[in-house]
Amino acid sequence: MLGGRRGFLYAFSILSSLVILFILSPLIYIFLAADYGLVSRILFLDEAYVKEVWGAFLTTFNAATLSTTFLILTGIPLGYLLSRYEFRFRSLVESVINIPFLLPHSVAGIFILITYGSKGPVGEFLANLGMRVEDSFWGIIAAMAFVSAPILINTVRDGFTSIERDIEYVARSLGAGPFTVFLEVSLPLASRSIVTGCLLSWARAVSEVGALLIVAYYPKTINILVIEWFNTYGLSMAIALTIPLILLSILLFLLVRKVAGRELG
Repeated sequence: MLGGRRGFLYAFSILSSLVILFILSPLIYIFLAADYGLVSRILFLDEAYVKEVWGAFLTTFNAATLSTTFLILTGIPLGYLLSRYEFRFRSLVESVINIPFLLPHSVAGIFILITYGSKGPVGEFLANLGMRVEDSFWGIIAAMAFVSAPILINTVRDGFTSIERDIEYVARSLGAGPFTVFLEVSLPLASRSIVTGCLLSWARAVSEVGALLIVAYYPKTINILVIEWFNTYGLSMAIALTIPLILLSILLFLLVRKVAGRELG
């Protein structure tokens, strides 16, 4: 019995180690392969590169922040409704929310383009308001929001679901209305899940590239710039530009772990 258990643990440990090494090896190797003189040059020293790189970072971060803000305003109410109310077509709504998970990124871009592009049924109206999607900052926001919506909504919904309903019932029994209960009871109790959802949604928006290639190549986000530099200058320049992105990803991962750890604690 003991030998069987030990053999089981050895076998599963070996298989687990293989997938960990598969994921970790590229991360380690890219730091070893990077030319840090080149990294410094494109980030701080060469004015032409510095302007392009930091401009792309700024575009990416601003668009990701605005797309996440839009999802906060719309996704939190939706997450709360899904966690607290049974209604007709609820399963259909949950399925619709998760559609962006299932789509190839380029297909998601086509969805955005045909619907919200200036020749689409909604896009023509938006274009008349000055919110043209094709090759515009608005297009970047739309693509980012579309692909990252499921992450925020599902995380927020799970956060509200984890709250005991009795707490809300007690507040209602003391005379608090539904808006008061939501703002003063439910929202604070789900705050860590909301923060986690926002961080993950923002990170997903920052990492988007496939949909942007279809919808809005310009103004360039940092991921578009990585692809362009790889095609124009080669692998070494692309690696140099990838290093700050990896460091940002690690920082976001640590933030999410910290927030999630507090929630579990």
